[in-house]
Amino acid sequence: MSRFSSDKVMPRYFAIAVILTFIGFAIIGKAMYIMTAKKTYWTQVASRLKRDSVSVKPTRGNILSSDGQLMASSIPEYKVFIDFQAGATDSIGNHNRDSLWEANIDTICYELNQIFPSRSTAEFKAHLLEGKHKVMKNGTVGARHWAIWPKRIDYNTFCEVHKLPIFCERPGVGGFHWEEYNSRRHPFGSLAWRTIGDVYVAKDSAKNGLELSYDSLLRGTNGLMHRRKVLSKYLDIPVLSPVDGCDIVTTIDVSMQDLAERAVVDELKEIGGEMGVAILMEVKTGDVKAIVNMSRAADGEYYEMVNNAISYRCEPGSVFKVASFLVALDDGVVDTSYVIHTGSGVLEMHGRPMKDHNWRRGGYQDINVARALEVSSNIGVSHVIDKFYGSNPTKYVQGLYRVGIHEDLKLPLVGYHTPWIRMPDTKTTDRTKYWSKTTLPWMSIGYETQIAPINTVAFYNAIANNGKMMQPRFVKQLIKDGQVIKEFEPVVLKERIAKPQAIKTMQTILEHVVSQGLGRKAGSKMFKVAGKTGTAQVADQYGGYHSGTTRYWLSFAGYFPADDPRYTCIVCLKKSGLPASGGGMSGVVFHRISEGVMAQNLKLSVEDARDEKSIFVPDVKEGNVVPADYVLNSLQIKKKPALSAKKVSADIIPDLTGMGARDAVYQLERRGVKSIVKGRGKVKSQSIYSGTAVKQGMACVVYLE
Repeated sequence: MSRFSSDKVMPRYFAIAVILTFIGFAIIGKAMYIMTAKKTYWTQVASRLKRDSVSVKPTRGNILSSDGQLMASSIPEYKVFIDFQAGATDSIGNHNRDSLWEANIDTICYELNQIFPSRSTAEFKAHLLEGKHKVMKNGTVGARHWAIWPKRIDYNTFCEVHKLPIFCERPGVGGFHWEEYNSRRHPFGSLAWRTIGDVYVAKDSAKNGLELSYDSLLRGTNGLMHRRKVLSKYLDIPVLSPVDGCDIVTTIDVSMQDLAERAVVDELKEIGGEMGVAILMEVKTGDVKAIVNMSRAADGEYYEMVNNAISYRCEPGSVFKVASFLVALDDGVVDTSYVIHTGSGVLEMHGRPMKDHNWRRGGYQDINVARALEVSSNIGVSHVIDKFYGSNPTKYVQGLYRVGIHEDLKLPLVGYHTPWIRMPDTKTTDRTKYWSKTTLPWMSIGYETQIAPINTVAFYNAIANNGKMMQPRFVKQLIKDGQVIKEFEPVVLKERIAKPQAIKTMQTILEHVVSQGLGRKAGSKMFKVAGKTGTAQVADQYGGYHSGTTRYWLSFAGYFPADDPRYTCIVCLKKSGLPASGGGMSGVVFHRISEGVMAQNLKLSVEDARDEKSIFVPDVKEGNVVPADYVLNSLQIKKKPALSAKKVSADIIPDLTGMGARDAVYQLERRGVKSIVKGRGKVKSQSIYSGTAVKQGMACVVYLE
C-alpha cells in the first residue's frame, strides 16, 4: 500500500500556492505604490546618493643631482571651495547653517584677510555673499563649488583656512571642500632650469627639459577610487592604488652648475652680452656636470629661457678649425711642419679676400700648421683645406663626418638640433644649399655650417679622450622606492674619430694654443689647459653680416688638466659690437670655471703637512695626549722623550700649571677630584698643591689667566 495520500498533500500544496500568490501581489502593489505615490520621496533620496569614479593622481617622481640633492620635487597644493547648499535643511528648505554664517562671516572674512592680505576683509565678505546668494540653473540658491581663493595654496596655508569657523566642519556639514594637486618645486631655484625642465601647473603636465623627456617615468600611473555620497557624507572606496613615479638621478653637479652660472652671468654683465652658454662634461663618461643657458630679458637681467646649448645652431667660427686640421692630419696630407705662406694677412681666394685678424699689422708671413692654429690664422687653415681638397670637397666633408663633428648625439632632451654640414651640390637653386668655389675655404674656418655648442664640446671631449667620442649623458639612474631599477651606462658613439697619431698631434697643438697662442687667458698657473678660441660674426636672417651693428659669437672650447684630462668645457657668448674676443672673453669664463672645478676637487692629505726639519712641534702637556699622539703619528713626526707626557702617579694631584682648561679638568676628574674652573685661558694656579695625596670628596679650584 502506497504511503502517499493525495487527500492530505494536495490541499497543502494549494494553500502554499495561494500564500505565494498573495505575496506576489503584495510585492507588485508595493512597487506600484513606490513608483507612483512615493515617487517624489525616493527621487529626493536618490539625489542624495551619488557614486562617482574619481581618478587618483600619483606623486610625481623627484629629479636629483649626481650626489642625490633634490633639484625638482613634488609637493601638494590645494584649491579651496565652499558648497553653500551643503548641510541639512528644515521643513521650508532653509539651511540650518544660515545662522552660523550670519554669526561668523565677519570673523571668517577677517581671518581670510590675515591669511591673504592682498584682499581686504570687505572684499572677502562681498565675494562670499555673492556665492551664497547665487541662483543656480536648477533654481536652487547658493553656489555648489565657489572658490574661496582663486589660486593654489600650499599645505600650511590650507591648514590655516581649514581651521576657520564653518570651514572646519565636515564637507557635508560645513560645505568646505578642496582639490589637491601635485606642484613642482625647485629647491635650488633657477639652477639648470631649462635642463631640469618645468611642468604646466594648471595641467599637471611636463613642459620641457628632463621633465618632458622622462615624463612617462616621472608621472607614474593614476589610481581609481569610487566616491559614494550617502545622505550628507562622502565615502571613498579605493579600487586601484596609484603608482608613484620614478626618481631620476641626473649627472648635474650642483656646485659646478652654480659656479658655471655665476661665471657666465658675471662676464655677460661686464661685456653687455645678449646670451651665454657653458657646458662642462666629464671626459671619460660624457657626464654633463653643468649646462648654462643665460639670455638677457627685457628687464636687463639674465635668466634661463631657452636651452641654447642644445638648440642654438650657428656658425661656430674658429673652434671649427680644429676639425678641419684634424681631417687633414688624419688623411696625412699635411703634418705640423708644413709651412703656409700667409703673407701680409690678406689672401685672394676665388675672388674674395680671406683675412687674418692681424692683417692691419702685417699678418703672420710664413707659419707652419701648428702655429696656424695657435694664432688662429684664417689664411693658414683655408689655404691648406682648399689646396688639398679643392678638387674633391666631398672628401673633406666626409672627413668632417668621420671625425664626429657632424655626429647625431641622440640626446634625450626635446629641442636638440643636429649639426648642419652640407655635402657639395652645385646644381641646386636653393641659396642655403648651393656650393660655390668659396664655400670650402670659408667652411674650413667655421662658416657656412650650423652647429650647436653641445656638438662642439662632444667633439673636443673626444680629442681629450684619445679619440673616443662619448654621448653626452644627462641621467645616470632610475630609482623606485629607494632601489635602483635601471642604470644608464655611458654610451660610446665612436671608438675612434681619427688615427692615434693625429689625435696626439692635435692634443699637443691645443696645449700650445693656451700656453703660447691666443688662448692664454683660459690657462691656469696650477694645471695645464688645452683648447681653442673662436670669434665669428653672427649672420642676420638673410645670411648677411653687414646690416647694422655687427654681432659676434665668441667661444672657447677645451679641456683640463691637459696632461690627464678630466673635464671638457665650452663657453659661448653672444654680444653686439666691438671689442669682441673669444680668447679674451669666453676664455676668461673658461678660466674661472676650470680653476673653480679643480679647487672643488682638490683633496689634501695630512701627509702634505709633514716636514720634520721646519715644523714646530709644541710641547705636549700632561693632559689628554691621545689627540696629540694621533696628529704627530699621522704626520710621521717622532716624539722626543721630553715631549711625551710625564708619568705621574694616579693617587696624587698633578701640576696643572700651563695646561688648558680641558686638560686640567681631565687630569683631575680621572683621579676622582671635583674640578672648579675660574677664568679663561691657561692654568696659572691651583688651590691644591701638586704632589698632594688624593682623598675621597676632594675638590680643586683651577685658576685660569
